[in-house]
Amino acid sequence: MNKVRNQKPDRGTVAAVRGSVVDINFSNQLPSINNQLIIGDEDEIIVEVITHLDNETVRCIALTPTHGLSRGTSVKDTGRPIMTPIGQETLGRMFNVFGETIDGKGPVETKQKRSIHQRPANLSERTASSEVFETGIKAIDVLATLERGGKAGLFGGAGVGKTVLIMEMIHNMASQHEGISIFCGIGERSREGEELYRETKDVNVLDQSVLIFGQMNEQPGARFRVGHTALTIAEYFRDDANTDVLLLIDNIFRFVQAGAEVSGLLGDIPSRVGYQPTLATELSELQERICSTRTGAITSIQAVYVPADDFTDPAAVHTFGHLSASVVLSRKKASQGFYPAIDPLESRSKILTPSVVGERHYRIARETQQTLSEYEELKDIIAMLGLEELSREDQQTVKRARRLERFLTQPFFTTEQFTGNKGKTVSLDEALDGCERILNDEFSDYPERALYMIGGVDEAKKS
Repeated sequence: MNKVRNQKPDRGTVAAVRGSVVDINFSNQLPSINNQLIIGDEDEIIVEVITHLDNETVRCIALTPTHGLSRGTSVKDTGRPIMTPIGQETLGRMFNVFGETIDGKGPVETKQKRSIHQRPANLSERTASSEVFETGIKAIDVLATLERGGKAGLFGGAGVGKTVLIMEMIHNMASQHEGISIFCGIGERSREGEELYRETKDVNVLDQSVLIFGQMNEQPGARFRVGHTALTIAEYFRDDANTDVLLLIDNIFRFVQAGAEVSGLLGDIPSRVGYQPTLATELSELQERICSTRTGAITSIQAVYVPADDFTDPAAVHTFGHLSASVVLSRKKASQGFYPAIDPLESRSKILTPSVVGERHYRIARETQQTLSEYEELKDIIAMLGLEELSREDQQTVKRARRLERFLTQPFFTTEQFTGNKGKTVSLDEALDGCERILNDEFSDYPERALYMIGGVDEAKKS
């Protein structure tokens, strides 16, 4: 992080304007890289120093619209980078990239502000061991186990329950872990941001959450930096408040996209498929700040858009390299009424190994996926010939798989008001116990519907 100068801020003048790129001349000392500059006295335009062109000129990227900006306009160097408020006072509030509130409740009063440009935690401060992060959601905990301080990708299109899953995780974070949830919307539509704010308020999880948005209609520079603002607030809760933090990012691809726009505006020579040559570095600067230390952990769940379903796209390849788990939502599952609509065969986790989760968890997860995979292969035969034409062994496999599918559904706290079903949080031990007992045919005589939308497996015996 650049050191902030204590001397009186310098003044300069605009030398050139090319869209969101502004060149500014300074007669005295040049402002540091990442410094925030303010152009004009009335309609203030905020820019950030990206590079030094020569001894008198800096090139900046605009974070607010540059309409009406002209050469010769006066510029003030604030002498510091973008600063965001940090502290317990930020809970329940909604911010933009500058740490300004956008929820209509007035400014937030905090004791201190911190630069959004922070170094990742040193290796000596990090915890080396892998720990399981329990979400209370059966399908995730058993088959796509999250890592405490790790990063998980959430893949899903519109209408498959992505927002509901995010809301439930915010709820469980507050109730189970007594932790903080931070939602970062990068390139979010205004409608999506407003809906998320209203829904978090309706289900009473807003008080343990912080929402930060860089909206789709904002400048690429603002969308490019909003992730850093969210991480700075998250780092305060981890390092100063000694609290576990759940950081939800929607959508990490739009961060890469904003970086590509900034790079193009600056005139950099593009790399493969038109992406910025600094793609890997920029993504790493953001992702490396997400980790667990001795004081707490930042666990991240990131919505990932894969351009044209091309998994060889550079943005997807570099993002996947940072993820420790993938949670895939299936439209087919959603249409069949299986909620959460998590695809158990496509979702996976790097820490789902015997050395991390234990032999029993690993065995049950593999047997569950194997049973569901065999059922998937038998579906065509069942559709053509009927279940009766299968061998006795295959019929037993189908019975287990259909009961497992229904057991992996779960009523959510955040949907109680819509479904009328009381929400359930299921511990990892309960979830594993249920899967194991179904695999052992303990529930083969129970109707399939008895296992649908329940918490622990023993509830099936009461229905």
